[in-house]
Amino acid sequence: MTEPTRIFHNPRCSKSRQTLELLTDRGIEPTIIRYLETPPTEAELDRILSQLGVEPRELMRTKEKEYKELGLDQPELSRAQLIAAMVATPKLIERPIVLANGKAAVGRPPENVLSIL
Repeated sequence: MTEPTRIFHNPRCSKSRQTLELLTDRGIEPTIIRYLETPPTEAELDRILSQLGVEPRELMRTKEKEYKELGLDQPELSRAQLIAAMVATPKLIERPIVLANGKAAVGRPPENVLSIL
């Protein structure tokens, strides 16, 4: 049994809305996770990073003021510290993230998610 398609979604983000529309236009009704209200756990975010094949900073919104304010630009910070910061401040997580078929993709651009469907 495969898990349902999920999208870590921010309805205020145009790319997130476009990615959701791309999915629904293809008949996919994903489980919508409003990650700003319900952030992933550290273990879940670690698993998503592994599925994406990226390190935490590659999935961080480094231009957000919180990135600098929290000192997340310090190169000595560990993977676990960066993941914990992303969970504590979910605004730092790049969006949208789609999980489908045991894989993950960031919808920037939205068409990126087509490769995992």
